[in-house]
Formats: sequence, C-alpha cells, structure tokens
Amino acid sequence: MRTLRRALRTLLAFFVDDGSLAALVLAWLALLWLAIAQLKLPTPWDAVLLFAGLAGILAASAVRRSRRH
Repeated sequence: MRTLRRALRTLLAFFVDDGSLAALVLAWLALLWLAIAQLKLPTPWDAVLLFAGLAGILAASAVRRSRRH
C-alpha cells in the first residue's frame, strides 16, 4: 500500500508542481463558472475576469515562492 501511495504521489508530481496553485486555479474556475451564470455579464467581461483572476493567482504564487527562497 505504501508503494502504491508513493507511486501515485510521484505521478501527481509530474503534473502538479505547486498544490496550492493548482487548488486555487480550480477554485477560481469553479467560482467563476457559477458567478458568470448568475451575473449574465457581456461576453468580453467573462474573459477579463478569467484572466484577471488567473493572473492574480499566478502573481501571488510567484511572490509566495520567492519569499521561501
């Protein structure tokens, strides 16, 4: 069982370098998906909100990573 767990963690590490970054991106996408359905914004604003949120998450992750090193 321990070997299987280690193998799954290794496999996940190939695709996900920063777990908190991945979790925040998924949370932002889910929140935006729900909000866009309720707000009924014009089409360009959907893209603006998506970009702004993802850029903010990436910037926060970069700042957090730079403070560690």
